[in-house]
Amino acid sequence: MSRLRELKYEEMDSGQRAIHDRLISGPRGRIAGPYIAWLRNAKLADVAEQYGRFVRYETSLPPRLSEMAILIVGRHWNAQVEWWAHYPLAMKAGLDPAIAEAIAHRKRPDFKNTDEAIVYDVAMELIENKTVTNGTYQRALETLGEKTLIELIAILGNYFAVALVLNTFEIMPPDGSKPMPD
Repeated sequence: MSRLRELKYEEMDSGQRAIHDRLISGPRGRIAGPYIAWLRNAKLADVAEQYGRFVRYETSLPPRLSEMAILIVGRHWNAQVEWWAHYPLAMKAGLDPAIAEAIAHRKRPDFKNTDEAIVYDVAMELIENKTVTNGTYQRALETLGEKTLIELIAILGNYFAVALVLNTFEIMPPDGSKPMPD
């Protein structure tokens, strides 16, 4: 059970309603996850929605890789909603289920694709060491390019923030499931 209840439309001020309407009519199509919290501050929700829309839908990183990065962050933070929402998207985008399974069990996947290994290495080095080694950085530049590497870091940062909101306010999947192992 979430620490926050979902706001009713009639309880929202005009700024909150504008963000609500944009979320409902946009690619998300619903109010879920961190927006349950962020909608309590229309200005924050507005900025978060714009940034989140960019990193989720508009980067040069293929969805297979961006969704994998999101799963890595979700697993690190044990953010059940993050995993619940993004696992199906990762599968639809073509991520090998064995990779997601390894991430779920906190094991390094057996990668067949160099780009997946690089995304994993960048994400895990940031999580574990709070920096990226020179070797990983150079491999990431060679594999992804500068622009895409910057976008990868933006994706990771955004979903770290999302995980913090989900965990603080105990926002769980609507069906009450815990899709990640403990």
